[in-house]
Amino acid sequence: MGTITPPLKVKFVLAMFATCEDLFPAVLDKLVPRFGNIDLESQVVAFDHTEYYKKEMGPGLLRKWVSFERLIPQDGLPEIKILTNELEEEFADSEGNRRINLDPGYLTAAKLVLASTKDFAHRLYLGQGIYGEITLVYNRSRGWQSHEWTYPDYKAQTSLLFFKQVRQIYLKQRRYE
Repeated sequence: MGTITPPLKVKFVLAMFATCEDLFPAVLDKLVPRFGNIDLESQVVAFDHTEYYKKEMGPGLLRKWVSFERLIPQDGLPEIKILTNELEEEFADSEGNRRINLDPGYLTAAKLVLASTKDFAHRLYLGQGIYGEITLVYNRSRGWQSHEWTYPDYKAQTSLLFFKQVRQIYLKQRRYE
């Protein structure tokens, strides 16, 4: 029989795509007081891996990833997803269409987990109507590895490099925790 131990705290990461770059700092200004400063942010890149959001949000979407300095408990992801959904509504246009999409998750030394409101075969229920998906796994010899269900933009070199850097920050933080 294994010994039950408390789970390690994890690195909060947030993927965002939006209709204009000005929305990124506006949303982050609301999250930083709660989750701490941003310790890494990606460059803004075109979000052009799918047309799925074009009808609601329009063309020319921009993507950005950030990680927060403060580590979080793993079981806090449902609450964070609910908060980010509320922020999407707050920043919606007058007709209720999203202008920003927020996908929170967490990173450990071994995996990247994203929160979702949608159930599917590869997602586990976390509570409060939120599911978790292991989007990437870390292999010591090959780095971050995707799955068949991993979104195409998470397979791109820009995102894999970002998550490699976040993992390095996380491992340093863990040494001093």
